[in-house]
Amino acid sequence: MDHNKGLIRQANESLILGAGERVFARAGFNGATMAAIADEAGLPKANLHYYFGSKLDLYRAVLARTLHDWLLPLDGLTADADPAEALAGYIRAKMAMSAARPDASRVFANELLHGAAVVGDLMRSELRAKVRQKAAVIDGWIAAGRMAPVDATHLFFTLWAATQTYADFDVQVRAVLGRDELSPADHARATEHVVSLILRGCGLLPAPPGRR
Repeated sequence: MDHNKGLIRQANESLILGAGERVFARAGFNGATMAAIADEAGLPKANLHYYFGSKLDLYRAVLARTLHDWLLPLDGLTADADPAEALAGYIRAKMAMSAARPDASRVFANELLHGAAVVGDLMRSELRAKVRQKAAVIDGWIAAGRMAPVDATHLFFTLWAATQTYADFDVQVRAVLGRDELSPADHARATEHVVSLILRGCGLLPAPPGRR
C-alpha cells in the first residue's frame, strides 16, 4: 500500500510540475495562478497545495527539476569515455529536451532574464560544481591529445546557447524556416547541425550512425 501511495504521489507531482512548466511559460511567475495550473493538470486546486505549499514552492520545484534534467546527461562525460560520443550524446539529450519540453527551457530562461532570484543559489552550488567537474574531464581529454584545445568552461555556455535556442527562440527559428511548427525532421536537422558544428570545433568527428 505504501508503495502504491508513493507511486501515486510521484505521478501527481510529475503531472503538476508539467502543468506548472506550461503555465509559467505562458504567464510568467506573476501572471500564473495555482487555479490555472490546477486546471492545466486536471486536478483540484487543493491537490496542488497538498504537494506544493505555495506558488513559489511549485515554481522553485519546476526550476529545480529542469536544472536536474539538464545536468543528468552530463554523467556521460567521464575520463574514459570517447570524447566525440560523450559530447554528441550530451548534445542530443539537450536537443531532445528542447524539442520535448520547450516550456521548461522558457521558464528557466525567463527566470535568468529577471535576475535568477529563485534559482541563483542552485546555479552557484549544484550547477557550478557540476560544470567544474566536467570541465576537468574535458581538460583531461585535451591534455591526453584526445581533442583540440578549447576553453572547457565556455564550451558549456556554447552548448547551452546552441541547444536551448530551439526552445527559447522557437518563434524566430520557425519564422526563418517558414514553419507553423517545427517537425521531427526539423529537430533532427538542427540536432545533426549542432552536433557536427561543436564536435568539429573540438577537433572531433561525429560518430557513425551505427554507433549512436
